[in-house]
Amino acid sequence: MQNHASASAAPLSARSSRRQLLTWLGVGACLPIVAGCGGGVAEAKSYPVRFTKEEWRKRLTPAQFHILREAGTERPFSSPLNSEHRKGTFLCAADGNPLFSSTTKFDSGTGWPSFWKPLPGAVGLSNDFSLGVPRTEVHCQRCGGHLGHVFDDGPPPTGKRYCMNGAAMTFRPG
Repeated sequence: MQNHASASAAPLSARSSRRQLLTWLGVGACLPIVAGCGGGVAEAKSYPVRFTKEEWRKRLTPAQFHILREAGTERPFSSPLNSEHRKGTFLCAADGNPLFSSTTKFDSGTGWPSFWKPLPGAVGLSNDFSLGVPRTEVHCQRCGGHLGHVFDDGPPPTGKRYCMNGAAMTFRPG
């Protein structure tokens, strides 16, 4: 995969190797993300885009519903967005909210699309203790849909790795 981060992201190789080993062992490169055990969709807040559970099921594919509305995850290396290297914008698959610019995408070696910074005001963060360890869940600021988690092992300039589920997003070239 093409690395969209600066050349200064080279120190990630040791971390990437650790993530690849964890993925190979079946633990998952984004260790906290395991199928079906996400922190839950950020429902406590009222979001501008809202639908009933039944309406979400009609609007989304089963995989999108599982990830966005039930805080699930996809298998690593299963998303076509891992190989998306064109200029453009990654959007929330539930409501079309622009989330990430392609200029912040980088190859984290995890098997999930990763970014070092979201677009301003695009995402919200919440605490996730679903696996017994604290994690930071990332959700769409407009619909509350679960996107993934953010970790502190990303490249400069932010040092963040927004490890996102590809099925939770779409891509708009341009």
